[in-house]
Amino acid sequence: MAIILVVDDEVGIRELLSEILIDEGHDVRLAEHACAARRQRNELRPDLVLLDIWMPDTDGISLLKEWHVGGQLTMPVIMMSGHGTIDTAVDATRIGAFDFLEKPIALQKLLATVQKALKHDKPLQRPPLTLDAFCRSALVKEFKRRLEQAAAKAPVLLLRGATGGMAEICARTLQAPRAPWLDLSTLSSALTQEMLEKVAGGVLFVPDLAQIGKMQQMNLAFALNHLDRLNLQLLAATQKPLASLGEAGWDCKLLARLGEVWVALPPLVGHADEVPEIASLLLTHFVERGEVPLRRFASGALNALRTLPWKQSAEASWSDLYTLVRNLALTALDEEISAADVARVMPSEAGEENETASLLPLFEQPLREARDAFEKLYFEHHLRREGGNMTKLAERSGLERTHLYRKLKQLDVRLGKRQED
Repeated sequence: MAIILVVDDEVGIRELLSEILIDEGHDVRLAEHACAARRQRNELRPDLVLLDIWMPDTDGISLLKEWHVGGQLTMPVIMMSGHGTIDTAVDATRIGAFDFLEKPIALQKLLATVQKALKHDKPLQRPPLTLDAFCRSALVKEFKRRLEQAAAKAPVLLLRGATGGMAEICARTLQAPRAPWLDLSTLSSALTQEMLEKVAGGVLFVPDLAQIGKMQQMNLAFALNHLDRLNLQLLAATQKPLASLGEAGWDCKLLARLGEVWVALPPLVGHADEVPEIASLLLTHFVERGEVPLRRFASGALNALRTLPWKQSAEASWSDLYTLVRNLALTALDEEISAADVARVMPSEAGEENETASLLPLFEQPLREARDAFEKLYFEHHLRREGGNMTKLAERSGLERTHLYRKLKQLDVRLGKRQED
C-alpha cells in the first residue's frame, strides 16, 4: 500500500481519483491547494503525488519547482493538466515530474501510470550546492570557516548579507549528508513537536525573516525551545536590521535570541576578479537543477560581470549576483550568454550614480546658475530615457512644445538631427 497525495482544486476530481485509488488498496490523502499540499508533503512524506497544474493560490509548476529547489522532490510527481496545458506539463518533466496525465483522465491510463511511478527507481538526487563549490575563492573559503566555526558552538545563526537562494547555499553547507532539512517559511500551520522530531539532527532554515508572517514567527519561537534536545541547527537570513523587524511587530525576546550570534557574507566590493568564477558556478547549478535552459557564459560576458559597479553594501551584492545570473539564463535567447545580455539586464547603476555625482558641484554655485545647470541635466536625462522623443518629453516635463524648444535652446541642450527637423 502506497501513500498517494492528490492535489487538485476541483473537489469532483479529488473525490473521483480518491475513490479509484482507494479501491486499488492505496492510502489516499487530498489537498485542495498548494498550501495544503506543502503541509501534507512535509507531514506524510507520500510515496507519490498527483499534482494539478492550475490552482488558485500557487500553480502546480511553481510548487514542483519549489520542491525541486528545496530538495523535497523525493517522491515521483505526476502532473495533471487540461488540453490547453499539455506543453506546460511536458516542460514539467524537465524540472523533475515523472509523467503527466491529460484530463479527463482515462481509468486504465491512470492506473498504469501510477503503478509505473511507484515501481520506478528514483534517480539519485544531485547534492545541493554548498560553499564548498566556491572554495577556490579565498573570500568564500574564509567565510565558510567562520560559518562552520560559529555553527559548531551556536545552534542559532543569523546570516547577514544575503537572503533566498544565496542564504540557502550557506545553510546547505551546514547540513550533514542525508540529514533532514526543513524550511520553516513553507509551513502554513502550527509546527508540532512530532514534526520537529522527524527532522532531528538536521537543519532548520528561514530564507528571509522579513518575509514570514505571524504563524511562521510563532513556529520559529517554538523551534528555538527544542534545538538543543533534538540536535537541530537553525540558520535564519535577513537583509534588514533586527530593529526594523521589531518596529514591524516582532517579539523582542525572539529577535534578541536570533541576534545573539551572527555571521555576514563578505562584500564583493574589492573582489571583482572572483565574480566571474562565482557566476559560472551559479549558472552551472541552475542548469543542473533544471531551473534554467542550457546556458554558458561567453568570455565577454564574464568580463562584463567583472567590471560591474557592485554596490558598497554587503547586504545587497551577493543576492544581486545570484538574481542576475538566474535572470541572464532565463532571458538570454542564445545558449551562449553575451556581454550584450549582461548590459541588457543589469540595472543602469553606473549611469545613475554618475548623474547623482554630477549634481554635487551644483551646491557650490549661486542659486540661479545651479538651477540652470540642474534643468539642463534634467532635460538631457529625460531625452535619453525617451529616445529623443519630444512629444514624450513635453508630456513628462509638463511644458508646451514651443516653450520646450525655447527652453532647450536657452540651456544649450543638444538635440538629434531628427528632433531639430
